[in-house]
Amino acid sequence: MKLMIQNIIKNTFFVFLMSLMTAWPVSQAFANEPLFSDFNNKPHKLEEYFGHDRWTVFLIWASDCGICNKEVSNYIDFNFKHRDGLAQVIGISIDGQAKKTEAIKFIERHDVDFQNLLVEPDRMARWFEYLTGQNWVGTPTILIYTPEGELQAQQAGAVPVELLEKFIRRSAENNKARIKTTTVTH
Repeated sequence: MKLMIQNIIKNTFFVFLMSLMTAWPVSQAFANEPLFSDFNNKPHKLEEYFGHDRWTVFLIWASDCGICNKEVSNYIDFNFKHRDGLAQVIGISIDGQAKKTEAIKFIERHDVDFQNLLVEPDRMARWFEYLTGQNWVGTPTILIYTPEGELQAQQAGAVPVELLEKFIRRSAENNKARIKTTTVTH
C-alpha cells in the first residue's frame, strides 16, 4: 500500500513537472508568431472575428476529411441564414502550406463563401491543447465563441447546425439574463 501511494505521488509530481515544461514553450510560440493566415499568406488572429454582437463558430476542417466534405454545406447554409444577425462561421483549414492547393480546391468544390484561414496541422494541435486543455482529436472540430470572444464550447466531430443554433440561442439568452441581473443589483 505504501509503495502504491509513493508511485501515485511520484507520477503526479512527474505529470506536474511535464506540464510546467511544456506550457512555457507552447504559450511563447503562440505569442511570438501568427498562428493563422489567409490564403494570400496574410497573418490573422482569431480575435479579429469577435464582436459586432455576433457569435463566432470556427469550423476546423481538412480537405481530405470525409465528414468535413459531407457537412460543410450545412455550415454554408448556417452562415447564410445568420449573415445579418446571430452568428458567423469562419473556417480553419489544417491542410497547411503543403496542402494549400487541396484546401483551395475544397473551398471551390463546395462553394464555401465564408472566410477561411490556413494553419499548419502540428501548430493547430498544440494550440488546441493549449486553448482547451484537451488533446486534439482531428477534423471536423467546432469552437464556439461569444461576441465578446469567450470560448463557450468545443466539440470534435460532426455537430448538427440545429444543435449549434439552439446552443447559441440558449447561451445568448442566459448571458442577457445574467447581464440584466448584474445591472439591477448594482
